[in-house]
Parts: sequence; structure tokens; C-alpha cells
Amino acid sequence: MTDQRIFVLDTNVLMHDPSALYRFEEHDIYIPMVVLEELDAAKKGTSEVSRNARQVSRMLDEIVSEAGRAQIADGLPLTGDRPRSLQATTAAPTPNGEASRLGRIFFQTRPAATALPDLLPGNKPDNSILVCALSLANEQPDASVTLVSKDINLRIKAAVVGIHAEDYYNDQVLEDVDLLHSGHCPLPDDFWTSHGDAMESWQDSQGRAHYSLQGPMVAEWAPNQFVYLPDPEDEGTGLELRVDRITGDSAELSVVEDYREGKRGVWGVHAKNREQNFALNLLLDPDIDFVTLLGAAGTGKTLLTLAAGLAQTLDEARYREIIMTRVTVPLGEDIGFLPGTEEEKMTPWMGALMDNLEVLTHGGDSEWERAATNELLAKRIKIRSLNFMRGRTFFNRFIIIDEAQNLTSKQMRTMITRCGPGTKMVCLGNLAQIDTPYLSETTSGLTYVVDRFGGWPHGGHITLARGERSRLAAFASEVL
Repeated sequence: MTDQRIFVLDTNVLMHDPSALYRFEEHDIYIPMVVLEELDAAKKGTSEVSRNARQVSRMLDEIVSEAGRAQIADGLPLTGDRPRSLQATTAAPTPNGEASRLGRIFFQTRPAATALPDLLPGNKPDNSILVCALSLANEQPDASVTLVSKDINLRIKAAVVGIHAEDYYNDQVLEDVDLLHSGHCPLPDDFWTSHGDAMESWQDSQGRAHYSLQGPMVAEWAPNQFVYLPDPEDEGTGLELRVDRITGDSAELSVVEDYREGKRGVWGVHAKNREQNFALNLLLDPDIDFVTLLGAAGTGKTLLTLAAGLAQTLDEARYREIIMTRVTVPLGEDIGFLPGTEEEKMTPWMGALMDNLEVLTHGGDSEWERAATNELLAKRIKIRSLNFMRGRTFFNRFIIIDEAQNLTSKQMRTMITRCGPGTKMVCLGNLAQIDTPYLSETTSGLTYVVDRFGGWPHGGHITLARGERSRLAAFASEVL
């Protein structure tokens, strides 16, 4: 058997990533006619899927126009000029400066010569794709035919009828989500022995201690990463440092602010563990424009973020208002049409916001004070839908994206590029609770930005490990 490979693409691959046409390097791809029919059926609408379907159709039209319709039967080359929409993002140059060679794209031009087994009756689109893959494998015995689909059930059916099938891996950020950095790491006991020879220390105008040092661990650090030397006699205490900058083989670190009980609070909220303290340091730093917080339910992501946002919006006037949004993916059955304005439609999805605001405002001495506080907060906290974010620019806003694990990498890019001068964006999520079809822990947009923003001097990330909601919630997270 030769090294020739032909990939049969399912519709969901193209609607998930329109650039998939150019992600198979020198190998050929095959588009069944039923895929074109499904793209045509999905092109109407304003959703991300509809936009991707239209983009794929435009790209295919450009490919056909550039190569000529006479070559369709022999395969249209994907080498040479790429569609204008993807010229800047595909086919990275090889070391000799030339663009990497791509294969050809084939369209189904005649009915399949193979019939499906009787165990797969009917004319479902998935079965039509399976017929095309079987027919192609029979026509090209020397080639390796692979069906690429995001649909698990289609891949199972392909295995049953003898077709090699794979998931689409190009959008996978990491092979294993455990490889995602947590934003903090402990220091070894001999840290000062191996890094203290050329160390310098000083204090800034606020009295915070800073260190400049060199050593083998510097190469493993990134800006805004937290490192700590735990106290073996008192869990949760010890020396906690943040990497301010890295220059060559040297690093500058500073002692972090302490927001634990008995120390400085943030809108009445105190950090209950080391990771929460690190998160508050990032959330309250005006030089940090982008923060990502990962953690299971009850780790305090929303509460800490709201407290930091309110402190900087109402007390310090650093931001004009807080904007909170999330993906409207239901956990169970959809409840149907919701009347009212954009904010009223989003209110049922913002239970986490309301619950945490109740915690932050419960300290009023009277019902009147609590009502006045809630009215003030309603004017400074805006609830917005993701569906209306395209084309907008936010100036001096504190933006919170809740349940960000349900966003694709393209949706995440769209949201982040809405930020104007003076705006801070915080993305919250739990990678173990992804409700969007075709997304996984390794392909989520939240995983994508955590990985891509690592090392940027104006971004930070923390993974919250300990649940602080209640002993019941903490135990349930461990055993259920």
C-alpha cells in the first residue's frame, strides 16, 4: 500500500472549522454531495454555524473558480493561491521559504457504486457519507481512505461497516487537559540554595518586597505566574511570589498581596486559600488586561471576580461598568421563548450572578439599605447576550464571561477582540462541564486562550483547586 491518503470530510467538520480544507497537508480530501446539501441547508441564519457554512461555501466557490470546472473530475489542486479569507492563517512556509504543498480536493461527481449493508437501511445523510467512503475505498484500493467526523455515532457506524474513521484533531489545543498550566507552582526546599547566589532585593514605595535572581528554574517560569514556598507547619501560609518579568536567564519577583481573613478584604470578601489569593492579585492588578479562572463548582470563581469588579468600578472608578455574559446552553430541556428585553431574556441564565450579589450585599443593616444597594448595582452591572457582541467595542469596562468552557476558539477570539482601551476581561469556566456539542476539554475555546495567553505580560491564569462553597459541595465534587 502506498502512502496516499484520502480524507472524506463530514459536514460537521467544515461547519466547526471552515479552514479544515487546508489542514490535511499533502493529502487529498473528498467532499460527498450530501455534505454540500447540508451546507446549503445550514447557510441561513445568524448563528456561528450558519456563518461557518457560508464561509465554507465561499471558499469552495473560490477553489472551483480558480482551478476551473473542467478539472473537477480530476481533483482541484489546493496548492498555489489560497482563498483570500485564509491566506494569512494557513500553509506556513517551509524552511526554504516556499509554502507547504497541499493535496487536491475531490467532489462526488457520480452515484456511489457500492451499497450499504442491510443493517444500515434508509437514506440518512450519515449513511450517504458512509456509502461514499465505502465506494471510494473500493475504487482506490491502493489508498488509505479515512472518514473524518466530529460525530461519535457516525464514527462508530463507520467502524461497524469497515471504514477507518477519526475525529478532527486540528482544533485540539493539547493532547491532554492535564498538560494545561495551572498558573502557580511550589518551589523546592533548596530553592534559595540554587538561586540565591546573585539575588538582589528591594522594596517599592508601597513597602512590597521585590527580588531579582538567576537559576535553573527561571526557564520554566512565565510572566504573572505565581510561585510559593509553603510553610510545613501551617498549611496555606508561607512565602508567595509573583513573576513580574523575565529577562534572559534572570527573573524579577514580588511578594503578593494577602487578601486572607484578617488582612485586606475586597468588598467584604477574603481569600480562603492560596489559589483564591493568587486570583485576587490578578483581578485587582490594573496592568493585567486578561484573566482566566478555571475551577470546579464552588471554588469561588464568580464571587471573587464580582467582588474585584465592584471594588474597581464603584470604589476606585477604574471602570465605568461591569458587563456579564455567558453562552445560553441549557443543562436540560429548553424552556422555550423568553419575553422581554435583551437583559430580561438573559436574566434566567444569570442565576450565578444573582446568587453572588446576594452574598456581597447581605450586610446591609436594613431592608431599605439593601434595596438601595441593589438598585445601584443594577445600574452598574449590565447583562448582555453573546449573540449581539459582534462589531461592538467596549471602553473602560470590566467584562465577565461566565461558563466560557462552552465557547469555541473562534467565538473566544471574537469576544476578546471586542475589548477597547481600559477594558479588562475575565473568563470563568469549568472544563469538566462542557455542554456544547463537538467541544471537549482539549478543544474548548477556554483551553485555547489559557494556552495561547501563557507568557503574555498583561494576562494571567489561575486554576482554583479547592471548593469553598460548603462541605457538602466539596464532598460531592470528590466522590460523584
